[in-house]
Amino acid sequence: MTKTHFQTGPVTIPIHGSDETVAVRRIYCVGRNYVAHIREMAEGDEKDPPFFFQKPTDSIVTGGEMPYPAATADLQFEVELAVIIGTEGADISPGAAFDHVFGYAVALDMTRRDLQFLARDMRRPWEMGKSFDHSAPIGAVLPRAEAGDLTEGTIRISVNGEVKQDSDISLMIWGVADTIAHLSAQYRLMPGDVILTGTPAGVGPVVPGDVLDASCAGLPGLTLTVTPALTAKEKAHAAD
Repeated sequence: MTKTHFQTGPVTIPIHGSDETVAVRRIYCVGRNYVAHIREMAEGDEKDPPFFFQKPTDSIVTGGEMPYPAATADLQFEVELAVIIGTEGADISPGAAFDHVFGYAVALDMTRRDLQFLARDMRRPWEMGKSFDHSAPIGAVLPRAEAGDLTEGTIRISVNGEVKQDSDISLMIWGVADTIAHLSAQYRLMPGDVILTGTPAGVGPVVPGDVLDASCAGLPGLTLTVTPALTAKEKAHAAD
């Protein structure tokens, strides 16, 4: 019998009001999808269209804590609407896009901003700044059958009780339908794919001990505490 080493179970997200979960397949992220965020970051022409990058599936965090990551002195939050795909499809039209949605959640695109900017300045990929352990905290999924087709709604995050980002998803350059259409022209979307749809203005740094409270369009909220960085012993135990 062949023995497989290091195999782990599927990464899942709880479904609100249910004992069931969603098994995550991939995490796609939309970059520069709010004009105000493009302006605050001063890192691109606001006339350019949004673009896509990915995070590893096991960067999902559904619990209430996130350890401060290694190799950074500038960990920043970005609150986002997450769309969970329920029906596969490619070259999906905007008019048919919501038919492929299983549900939604509020999520955070945690970013090692110093590493992201270093990569940007050297014209290298963003992986080290965006695609690290615990970089995709996400709340419980609310099925589309309950939430409807989301085209507007407040998106907000506070840190230690102080509101930092406060906008509306109607201000996305590509809304949910257009995001699905553009992404599905490049990838066949499958059940369990998670799409983080971009962040509005107001991003900023956090340190261990900070408590983040995120909300979006009436979806189940997400509360996250940043904890001290893991020790070498804790990292080894987590890998077991």
